[in-house]
Amino acid sequence: MVLGDSLSAGYGMAQSESWVGILQERWQQQYPDITLINASISGDTTQGALNRLNGVIERHQPDAVFVELGGNDGLRGFTPASIQANLLKIIDQLQQQGATVALSQIRIPPNYGARYSALFANIFPVVAKAKDVPLVPFFMEQIIEDEALMQNDGIHPNRAAQAKIATIMEPFLLDLVDK
Repeated sequence: MVLGDSLSAGYGMAQSESWVGILQERWQQQYPDITLINASISGDTTQGALNRLNGVIERHQPDAVFVELGGNDGLRGFTPASIQANLLKIIDQLQQQGATVALSQIRIPPNYGARYSALFANIFPVVAKAKDVPLVPFFMEQIIEDEALMQNDGIHPNRAAQAKIATIMEPFLLDLVDK
C-alpha cells in the first residue's frame, strides 16, 4: 500500500494514470500475487493520514506500506516536531498491525528558507532510524529539474513523469514487499 499525498495520488489526473496506478497495472501481469493499493489523497497531511489510518488499515489490512507524507505539512509551515511526531505515530500503528514500512524522504522548495528546509529534510532520516525502517530517496529529485515532466504549478509531476516515477520506485517497493 502507498500512503501518500498528491505526489502519489496523481494530482490532476485519473488515479490509474499515477505512478502507483502504472505499477498496479504492471504488477497485475508480472506479480499477480501482489495487490498494490493506493491510499494516497491529494492535499493530505501527516495529521490527516493519522486521523484516517485506522480505517485504512481495517479496510486494506496491508502487509507492506510505503509512507510518502509530509510535503503538505512543510508547505503549510507546520513545525518539524509535529510532523515528526505524526510520522512516528503512523509508523507505530502500521507496525503494530504487522505491516512492514518504508518511509520516503521528502524535500520542500528552497523558498521556505535554509533553516526550515534543513530542519524539515532532517525529519525523515531521524524517523527512519528511530523506527528502523528504510528511508527511500525522494523520487521528485529526479523529476523536478525537468520542466517537461512538471505541471504548470511547478510542484506536481505531470502524466509524462508518471512512468518514470514508477520505474524509479519499483525496486524500492519490491524490496519492501520482499521484506
